[in-house]
Amino acid sequence: MGGEKIRERKRERCQKRDKEKSKRQRHRQKDPYREKATGRCRRQVVGIAEARRRRRGMALRIPIRAPLLFMGLLTTGLAQLQIPASTSRGFWALPENMTVVEGAAAELLCGVSAPGSAVQWAKDGLLLGPDPRIPGFPRYHLVGDPTRGEFHLHIEACDLSDDAEYECQVSRSETGLELVSPRVILSILGGQIIPHITANVNEGSQEKLFTTEATARVTPQSSDDGQLLICEGSSPALDTPIKVSVTMNVLFPPGPPVIEWPGLDEGHVRAGQSLELQCMARGGNPPATLQWLKNGQPMLTAWGTEHAQAVARSMLVMIVRPEDHGTRLSCEAHNSVSKGIQERGVTLQVTFPPSAITILGSASQSENKNVTLSCITKSSRPRVLLRWWLGWRQLLPTEDTVMDGLHGGYISMSNLTFLVRREDNGLTLTCEAFSEAFTKETFKKSLTLNVKYPAQKLWIEGPPEGQLLRAGTRVRLVCLAIGGNPDPSLTWYKDSRPVTEPRLSQEPRSVQLGNLEKSGSIVSRELVLVTSPSDNQAKFMCKAGQLSASMQLVVQFPPTNLTILANVSVLRPGDALNLTCVSVSSNPPVSLSWDKEGEKLEGVTSPPRSAPFKGSAAARSVLLRISSGDHGHRVTCSAHSAGLRETVSAFYRLNVLYPPEFLGEQVLVVTAVEQGEALLPVSVSANPAPEAFNWTFRGYRLSPGGGPRHRILSSGTLQLWNVTRADDGLYQLHCQNSEGTAEALVRLDVHYAPTIRALQDPTEVNIGGSVDIICTVDAKPILPGMFNWERLGEEEENWSLDDMEKLSEGSTGRLRIHHAKLAQAGAYQCIVDNGVAPPARGLVRLVVRFAPQVEHPTPLTKVAAAGDSTSSATLHCRARGVPNIVFTWTKNGVPLDLQDPRYTEHTYHQGGVHSSLLTIANVSAAQDYALFTCTATNTLGSDHTNIQLVSISRPDPPSGIKVVSMTPYSVGLEWKPGFDGGLPQTFQIRYEALETPGFLYMDVLPPQATTFTLTGLQPSTRYRVWLLASNALGDSGLADKGSQISFTTPGLDQPPEEPDYQVPTEQPAGFPELPLMPVLLAVGGLLLLSNASCVAGFLWQRRLRRLAEGISEKTKADSKEDRIRNDYEESQWTEGLDNQSSTVSTKDMEPYYHSMKDFSPQLPSTLEEVSCPGGFTGLEEENMIFPGHLYDEVGRLNTPAGTWGPLYDEVQLGPRDLCWPEDEYENPKGIYDQVAGDLDPMEMDSLPFELRGHLV
Repeated sequence: MGGEKIRERKRERCQKRDKEKSKRQRHRQKDPYREKATGRCRRQVVGIAEARRRRRGMALRIPIRAPLLFMGLLTTGLAQLQIPASTSRGFWALPENMTVVEGAAAELLCGVSAPGSAVQWAKDGLLLGPDPRIPGFPRYHLVGDPTRGEFHLHIEACDLSDDAEYECQVSRSETGLELVSPRVILSILGGQIIPHITANVNEGSQEKLFTTEATARVTPQSSDDGQLLICEGSSPALDTPIKVSVTMNVLFPPGPPVIEWPGLDEGHVRAGQSLELQCMARGGNPPATLQWLKNGQPMLTAWGTEHAQAVARSMLVMIVRPEDHGTRLSCEAHNSVSKGIQERGVTLQVTFPPSAITILGSASQSENKNVTLSCITKSSRPRVLLRWWLGWRQLLPTEDTVMDGLHGGYISMSNLTFLVRREDNGLTLTCEAFSEAFTKETFKKSLTLNVKYPAQKLWIEGPPEGQLLRAGTRVRLVCLAIGGNPDPSLTWYKDSRPVTEPRLSQEPRSVQLGNLEKSGSIVSRELVLVTSPSDNQAKFMCKAGQLSASMQLVVQFPPTNLTILANVSVLRPGDALNLTCVSVSSNPPVSLSWDKEGEKLEGVTSPPRSAPFKGSAAARSVLLRISSGDHGHRVTCSAHSAGLRETVSAFYRLNVLYPPEFLGEQVLVVTAVEQGEALLPVSVSANPAPEAFNWTFRGYRLSPGGGPRHRILSSGTLQLWNVTRADDGLYQLHCQNSEGTAEALVRLDVHYAPTIRALQDPTEVNIGGSVDIICTVDAKPILPGMFNWERLGEEEENWSLDDMEKLSEGSTGRLRIHHAKLAQAGAYQCIVDNGVAPPARGLVRLVVRFAPQVEHPTPLTKVAAAGDSTSSATLHCRARGVPNIVFTWTKNGVPLDLQDPRYTEHTYHQGGVHSSLLTIANVSAAQDYALFTCTATNTLGSDHTNIQLVSISRPDPPSGIKVVSMTPYSVGLEWKPGFDGGLPQTFQIRYEALETPGFLYMDVLPPQATTFTLTGLQPSTRYRVWLLASNALGDSGLADKGSQISFTTPGLDQPPEEPDYQVPTEQPAGFPELPLMPVLLAVGGLLLLSNASCVAGFLWQRRLRRLAEGISEKTKADSKEDRIRNDYEESQWTEGLDNQSSTVSTKDMEPYYHSMKDFSPQLPSTLEEVSCPGGFTGLEEENMIFPGHLYDEVGRLNTPAGTWGPLYDEVQLGPRDLCWPEDEYENPKGIYDQVAGDLDPMEMDSLPFELRGHLV
């Protein structure tokens, strides 16, 4: 076995060495100390044979493996090399691979230059130590001179255990790291010659080459299995011999199997023991196959093989049972080359005790009588003996018998007869089995001896004799007995019948029979009763064998059964009914009485008589006359016991047959909502119940089985759903039973939401006249206050209808308007709500017709334009009026010829607002500087306004300057600009402190601003401020009082004043806060006076040049300046107005002047081309929306066609602004024809059905 392991290890080591060899050959030039490795991997060669013909030096060898054992030793006292430190570290002699014949000596070289280091050898990784004698390896020692660095390993008498890998190791020292030599292989060859070898030499494939063939004949033995057969060839041309090998696989049978028995007595085993048997067979190729047999039958075919030791093993584990006695267990071994099966067996001798002991016979007997028992054991091996014990007293058996048992065992039996006494009761009777084979075990079977003897005394404990007990009282009776074995069986009897508990569980139970209870020598049994009439005068007895005891109970109880008997079974109105009430039994007697639904009845009483349960019976009769109202009533009989103070009642329910009768609570009118559900209830009384309920409506019978919109319930109620107004009317109900019929009428009132049927839209009225806005609806119910009116518009909360009269007559509602005003024009909504959702809503427009009203800016509107025949001017005239207005123009009182190509008029109509734009091309000072008159006319009257076309000039003074905010160091100013003279104007502020001489000037930035914050002021100082306007032609002067103001700044301790409405534009930073300006102005004034004569002519020429440049630049201003001017102009028109309204207010209105700078209007689309984005909100009067700059001045440059801008840029018409549909605006009635399209989008369900999707 050890040799096999060694061979395996060396085979693996050989493969590893070949890999390391190839690696060293690839790197051998990198290490100057490494030499060419020429070792061969050899394994335990047994013999070497020289060929008789040595032409090429051939040899054939057979390798044989032998065991090799290594042991590592830990050695101290390492030898230190005495080599000068100056010597360089390294190997100067390295070991080489070596092959020697077994028995010869081998020496591996190791020369090192490593001063101060220890040197040792390693064999297959095992360190041999630095001691030159190498303890543990007597044939190994180090040779050479250590002082010269010679540490050669010398091995005497080499054997196969020396075949290994070796390396020389040098330990680390102060002069360098550790050194390790390359590993070398020492191969040991054996010495057995193969006798039968033949060799043939033939010419090779080329000239001077030969082919040699060698044949060896070997008779294999079992020991040759797994060995290498090596053919090795040598030649003078080879440095080392060449070889080839083959592993021999020798087939041979295994050795005989061996069973390892766990003990000394082979085959002897105890039942219940776990038996483990191992079968082992050595040798064999292939390894042996093992199987276990039981009495010749296979029982286990699993085995394992240890290849290294060539051993097959199989373990049998079994639990031994008694039936395994005499069983033969055998193990068989064989392989594929076995000539027969080799077998080894063992026969089991099983020892087993009896599995059970049985005692036959009864251990219960009356006192002073014999008891006979038999004790029998199950089969045992060997046999057992029996003996008897009563308590601690041994009894002698009557007879002992032994019989053959199962599995080669024996059965033992012992009989016993003895006399029992009362004092033996409760003792243990034991049968014991014993044997010398089971000395540590005892087998017993025991019984308890039961000796019977009777009780000595019996009595009952309960309530005293003659005590009155009320029915339902809980009574406890206890029966007691002394002595007896077994314990006396106590039995209760009632009137000679055994007392038992009821089978069905009842709460509470009327009878509860307790169990036997024992306390010492007293045995008791309890009987708990809930007394009933049957317990009255009953005899309760308790028995125990021949002994007995009894007692009687007296129970008082109300009537056990109260029965009412009738003389007839079928009742109808008018019948006579005789009822008799019978009390079956009671103790003491009772008195009877009658009543009907609380009404006491007189009756006839019968005399008392005997009754069950030793009580008394009674009877009483009453006579009744029946009506339909008695149906379902109860007639009650009461039995009262004065002694018990208890009353028992029974009733008789009257079942009267009568035809249907409608009750007083029958509903005759039902109200329902359209599209809802209606229930027409039925309140009818009948016995039997009506067989059918038939409903008819307008002469048509409703299907009893139901329909798409109705169902007749089981109670007769008619259920309708999706009710329509057509369902309104009378419904007739007909119900019938076996006794007769009845009919009733039920009205259904269907309420439905109002629907507007007629609404006059538009409703027109002249201003000051009267008119009714009529709204007609279809609704149910019609309520007096269901009509309501609302005024629609942006300010609905401010529009009151108090000055209008609201009238309602049936389905028509009116809104009466007296003395119509212009402010009342607009949209009105008629809202009708009769309590059924949804309310109806209808829209109507009230159009108030009035004469034209032209806007009159006072005192005169001026438009400036250059009169050089190169500029154009546009005059804007706007008026309000209904119906539509026609405009006419005159110049200096003469009608204007609009056929002249120099004059172009555009007219616009937007609701009640009408505009006319007159464009004058190539304005001439001689012809066009005149007074133009615009006249607006309709069927109710006319109105006019004047517009003056003038030349460009200096600006007019600004007006209305006022303080809007003030702090100790600043003041916020605001003003209204005057006419700019047709040129861009700027503003300059001149101010002075009244107590300080001199003036200061401040330019307003941005130039078109109308608010400014003046900074650099002093606290608590009075100031005077002038405002100047200037353009290219000059300034406005300081004569106008409206352009100056005085004020006093607050002190530091006063809070700053807040601005009224707008944050002023702040002055740019950097303005000096100190009042140094007066000094500078004084110096400047002197300089100006001294040089006035020099610069007068230059200034005049420059002024003329600036005037010409200003006129030419009016067409080149950017959009930012234009936006600033538009904001300015709009602020003039919207001052004092709420909610951004652009209505002109003539109160405190200053003359308004329009600049023509960069005015290039683009003609807007007519109303027929413009789609209205919003809905109609109604006409307006004072709050009518107007554009901010109605009379924009005309620019000088003619604008090319297609480049006109919008004329109403400031009029932003939102969704709620006035907007008319796309109709011809010239038609005075067409603009009022449509309403629904102008309204805000509404839900479809919010409009009446007739208005959904249609126009009014």
